[in-house]
Order: sequence, then structure tokens, then C-alpha cells
Amino acid sequence: MLKVWGRTSSSNVMKVLWLCEELGIAHERADAGGAFGVTREPFYLAMNPNAKVPTIEDGEGFSLWESNSICRYLANSRAPGHAIYPAAPKPRALVERWMDWQLSALGGPMTVVFFTHVRTPERDRDMAATAKARDEAEGLWRMVENQLGSGPYVCGEALSLADIALGPYLHRWFALPISRGELPALRRWYDRLLERHAGFRTHVAVPLS
Repeated sequence: MLKVWGRTSSSNVMKVLWLCEELGIAHERADAGGAFGVTREPFYLAMNPNAKVPTIEDGEGFSLWESNSICRYLANSRAPGHAIYPAAPKPRALVERWMDWQLSALGGPMTVVFFTHVRTPERDRDMAATAKARDEAEGLWRMVENQLGSGPYVCGEALSLADIALGPYLHRWFALPISRGELPALRRWYDRLLERHAGFRTHVAVPLS
């Protein structure tokens, strides 16, 4: 059986757990990372030398790290051709573009804002840097706002790995105690995920920690 290593409060672990529920992938999960430790243990470093989560084990001798790579692998191995990760080159490239953008662009400022408000003691917070990151994040979310004009999900009519990659940051954007400009399509997308996708409600739209 597939084994997922990682604490449930990790945004990167959330992606994997949501995808598993979306595709009905049987799995077991073991806590690792943060207060749980484990990631510096020799057996874990042998699977993932980055000492981060998530990592998966899938069968004898196979392990994989990097959350978006894990999502691609699971979609390919468990549901090839599924709309969640299209088989055709052009639709697949559009999905992968947003997955990569989540890592290269959105992740930086959203992490600053999240860590400031959730994981940093108030006396240690750099609010000037956080305000700058919040402004940057809002500008990036406006790109998604514009993209959502083409359909109910990021890449059109069906949920895809693009939605799953962005979903944890989307929840944080609406759950954090920050000011937010009017982004009505973004809000409708968030509400749609809450309404239609149990995996999003269970694994992503949870109290921030």
C-alpha cells in the first residue's frame, strides 16, 4: 500500500492527501516533520535527503519526494488519462505551468505571510516585510482571478492538478487575518472547492497551524 510520510499541517502534504482522496487511492500516513521529527533519521534521509515532507513509498524499494512530482506520479500511475492530469500534451502543459508557478512565484510571498501570522511570535514579526509579501501575493492572485474567467477551475471545466497545487495557498489566503482586495472569481473558486470536493474540505480547508 502507498505510504505517505508527513504531518497534516504541511501545505505540501495536503496536496498529496487531497489527490489521494480525489482519486480514491488507498494509503496510510505517518507523521513526520516539524514537532514530529523523523526527517533527520537515517532511514528517512535515505528516502529523502532534503529532510522535508512529503515523501511517499510505493512498493518495495521505490520512494519519491517533492510534492508536485508525487502528484504527477500518482495521477499517472493510478488514473492515467484522467482529466485531473490530461494525457494530451497541450492541456497537460497548461496544468503543469500552474503547478510550476505555484512553486516559483506564489509560494514565496504566501509563505512569508503565513509564517508571520501563524508560526511567528508577535514580538518577532517583521510586519513591513509581511505587508510587502501580502501585496505581492495579491498581485499574483489577480493573475489567477483573470485565469478563472475561462472556466470554473484553473484550467477549464474540470478539477486538475493545477487546482490541487494552488489549493492550500488559496485556503490560507482566505483564512489568514489580512486585508484582501475584491477577487470575486477567486472567491467563487474557493467556495466551489469547499462545496464539491470533500478532499479539499478534509485535508486543506482546516484550521491554520
